[in-house]
Order: sequence, then structure tokens, then C-alpha cells
Amino acid sequence: MTAGPEAYPNRRIPMNQKRRRNSAKRSSRPPVRFGGVRTPDGYVFELTGGHPCLDLANTVDDRRTSSPRELLASPEDLVDWGRQTGVITTRDSARLVERALRHHAEAERALARVRAVREIIFAVFSAIARGTRPTAGSLSALGREVARALSARELVYRDGGLAWIWPADNSLGLERIVWPVLASAADLLSSDNLPRVRECAGEGCGWLFLDRSKNGTRRWCDMTVCGNRAKMQRYRSRRA
Repeated sequence: MTAGPEAYPNRRIPMNQKRRRNSAKRSSRPPVRFGGVRTPDGYVFELTGGHPCLDLANTVDDRRTSSPRELLASPEDLVDWGRQTGVITTRDSARLVERALRHHAEAERALARVRAVREIIFAVFSAIARGTRPTAGSLSALGREVARALSARELVYRDGGLAWIWPADNSLGLERIVWPVLASAADLLSSDNLPRVRECAGEGCGWLFLDRSKNGTRRWCDMTVCGNRAKMQRYRSRRA
């Protein structure tokens, strides 16, 4: 979903408040427009996938180009993503950032694991979006990760009934952010919406989304970015 240097270069916004102790500087970028839950830094990521697992897959920009850009560049980025998508609470996000600052090596290892899970998710769902069969290796890897995530749930008595919940123990670290995402991937794979998974037709984009259009003909992750870019290219071709 790239629209050139002048529009959404990698879907991050400026950090207006130095709320993190390390005061990590982020480059100034235009504001995003697709939301989820507003974080203390505003809406940080474009959430156009329509499903948590697809939004995680979309944390690589320009994926189908020779110069893909990593949007989860730091543990803090991962926490921001988890907060905005709603898979962790504001309170949990603050605690996880504090833990990441105290245990930097652990946080970096967790970030690397989340990125690896993201690539497994992308491999499976991009194949489905193209109408091809995912490789046995990618399906096996996703199955292992889903099983691992689901095994972390706890069965509790709540509001007069039993419920499966994710533990709120922040000592589990950043990797807990991806557990609900893996559960969402398992749900999507067995749902009636699976045939609606699409990959953006924008050149070099590679973002995935759930096509909820009435006729099932949506082509772009975002019509105002990739869609408009394609229109401009067609216009220039006709003028040439």
C-alpha cells in the first residue's frame, strides 16, 4: 500500500510526546487514517486488513518490492500495534513497555519471534488470496504456533459462567501480544470468510485484507492510496 514518498511512506505518525524513558526518536511521517483503538501516540498503524491476523501480516510495507520496510522496528512498535488493535489494554501496554526497557534482550527476542510468526501467517494467507494451496511447511508451522498460543489460555469462572481467557501476567513478555492474533488466524481459516481474503492489487504492496464488499470485488487495501495510484498510472499511460 505504497503511494510514493509524499503519501503514507510507511504508515507511522510522529511521536509527539516522549512517553518512553529511552526517548527513542521516530522520523516524522503523515498521520494514518484507519484506526482501531487510539493509543497515547494517536493512530499509529493503518489497520485495513479487517482481521487481526491480516493486520499483523501488513506490518511490512512495500512487501512485494526489492526494498520492503519493517514497521515493527522495535519492541515499542509491537506494543503500539497490540494496543491499537485491541489485543492488549492500555494498562498492559504501559507495563509491557516498562518490562521491555528493563529486559531489552528478552524483548528483542520476543519481537523476532513475532516477526517470524507474522511471516508464517503471511505465507499461508497470501497463498489463499492467490487461489493456491499453502505449502505443507507453512501450514505445519502455523499449526504449531496456534497450538502453542491456545495452550496459554486459562479456563476461569467469570460472570456466572466459564470462559477461556488470556493470562494478564505481563511477566510473560511481549510474545503474549501475538497469542490472540494466532487464535484469530485459526478462526479465519475455518470460517466462511476465508474465500474473501485478498491481496492488494497495488504494485509492490502485498497487503492482505478481508473483502467485505457486497460483490466481492474489492481490489485495493485502500482505494485512496493504492487504488488512486493505479488510476494515476493508467492516466499517465493514456497520455503517453
